[in-house]
Amino acid sequence: MSFPKTQSEWRTALDALPSTPEKIPAFFFGHGSPMLISRQVTNSPMTSTMGPGGDLANFLRDLGPALRAKYKPKGIVVFSAHWETIGVRHVTDYGDRNPLLMDYFGFEPYYYQQTFDSKGNRALAERIILLYKEVGREAKLSGINENRGWDGRTSPPRQGPGFDHGVFVPFKLMFGDKVDDVPIVQVSIERSGDPEQNWAVGKALSKLREEGILILAGGLTVHNLHDRKQFSEKSASPDVTMFDQAITVAASKSQLDERKQSLFDLVKHDGFAQAHPSVEHFVPLYVAAGAGEEGGVQVISAIYSAPTIAFGI
Repeated sequence: MSFPKTQSEWRTALDALPSTPEKIPAFFFGHGSPMLISRQVTNSPMTSTMGPGGDLANFLRDLGPALRAKYKPKGIVVFSAHWETIGVRHVTDYGDRNPLLMDYFGFEPYYYQQTFDSKGNRALAERIILLYKEVGREAKLSGINENRGWDGRTSPPRQGPGFDHGVFVPFKLMFGDKVDDVPIVQVSIERSGDPEQNWAVGKALSKLREEGILILAGGLTVHNLHDRKQFSEKSASPDVTMFDQAITVAASKSQLDERKQSLFDLVKHDGFAQAHPSVEHFVPLYVAAGAGEEGGVQVISAIYSAPTIAFGI
């Protein structure tokens, strides 16, 4: 089974997506790292994929305009590996200006001077909360004066409100430094890391796809900061590269029951623990798959460690 890996191949895949603003697919996408906006190109395993001149950066620059042209979304709901809450979904309610949370450390000042101007939308945020309540799930607004809470790191959580780098970094490449015509709301993933729970987190919002809302769930299929050679296909262990390949195969199963079971079984794969010492970067895949449960699936790009998959075509 062959999947798009080069720019010409992923552009063909993007062109092949049906233009269905009346029912927009949900997307899992590789959100990369702050290195995507680096001013320097290095030869480290991580930047070979996630640097400013790497395949992921080039793909994201193609992805954003394609999604806007195909679906003309009225709003964007985004999930990130870097915002986890237990049991209760938190939904941003930031008003006319979404702040940014620079939830990384040890970088040069340039990285803390980044901007991404966008707005929220109270009606969309409240619609999200209502949909969760309809299926018996708790959800609450997270306002401009609230600390977001846990950000997916083992160190203490960053304080403050705002979109984390799993949102604003890829969105800068996808949409530019300013989006003033489409509101953006972020929702937290389930911190338990449970595949079934995160599938349900996405499924509860599936109706939004028929209301002109684009659902994006960002993470990575390989994320091991303790063993950075795993970030490059050239230096990764065979188990991890086979795990990464198994993800696109599992997601491409045509029958829902088979696809769901194959995706859930990925956590048992020999390469899973080495690819994900912690699971927060992997479970957004289940959020997107749940949101686009009904319908077909298309792998848009199979960039190592950072694929993009459309669910619910």
